[in-house]
Amino acid sequence: MNLISKDDLIFIAGASGMVGSAIKKELNNRGYNKLLIPTREELNLLFANSVEEWFKKNKPNIVIIAAAKVGGIYANNNFPADFILENIKIQTNIIESSWKNNVKRLLFLGSSCIYPKYSPQPIKEEYLLSKELEITNEPYAIAKIAGLKLCAALKKQYQFDALSLMPTNLYGPGDNYHENNSHVLPALIRKFHNAKINNNPEVNCWGSGSAKREFLHVSDLAKATIFVLEKISSDNKFLYDEKSNYLGYLNIGTGADISIKELAEKISKEFKYQGKINWDTSKPDGTPRKLLDVSKINTLGWKSQIPIDKGIADAIESFLNESRNNLLRF
Repeated sequence: MNLISKDDLIFIAGASGMVGSAIKKELNNRGYNKLLIPTREELNLLFANSVEEWFKKNKPNIVIIAAAKVGGIYANNNFPADFILENIKIQTNIIESSWKNNVKRLLFLGSSCIYPKYSPQPIKEEYLLSKELEITNEPYAIAKIAGLKLCAALKKQYQFDALSLMPTNLYGPGDNYHENNSHVLPALIRKFHNAKINNNPEVNCWGSGSAKREFLHVSDLAKATIFVLEKISSDNKFLYDEKSNYLGYLNIGTGADISIKELAEKISKEFKYQGKINWDTSKPDGTPRKLLDVSKINTLGWKSQIPIDKGIADAIESFLNESRNNLLRF
């Protein structure tokens, strides 16, 4: 028995972004066609009154929060106030209006950056707030922690059916390929594409290349999102810790990681680039390693399906198609 139905009105906040558009596509593929996807002109998520009025008028049954201000190390480091202010406003406005307007189920998408910089590996859900955060993305992480804690508090105090997913590093169609403001995988795709077409003899990459990261294709996250909405109650035992405290969130990832150097080499090979790869160690590596423990979601019945090599090939194909059609986000 599914916990959501094809008759539910489903609001996807952030439906135009990489994650939101993947979720929209997957919902449509499964026959969920009653989707609420307002434009930014119709609904500005930064303004509480606007969000409240929209909820009263449109009455969604299910809410998926994929809207967020996101970016890589450079963006997080240089615009910390923007990241904490905008993300707290967006998520708080949506979560509070969902609760006040009797939404049936709410799913909040967070990020694996919520975990401490030096977490034991792989990172279990229970490691949250056990040590200090990575300083380069601390404001964004704090905003995401606030979002998942708000969901958990509303569940505890009012039995509001809210739960959260913490995906690892995402990539895929619709990604942001800005040279400085994007995440590492799309940034490398752009670097090696430009080097290939311009016959550049070398490519300069940030950091030492030794940091290790886990990467999840966005279509895998979309499938996980719908799986949890359909099958996993907020009363599920895996959403509680050993002391019966409600955590309210699950890790979503592949369970495998690679070094940034290996990632660069894979992307370079996919483009058939023959030049030299330089590593600029004056730039930060960020967290040394970030591998999620995905045993809970795996035990519940979901596993990622797209291996990294296939995912990179798909991401590059999407990049080239979007480039030809002038759809890239820079």
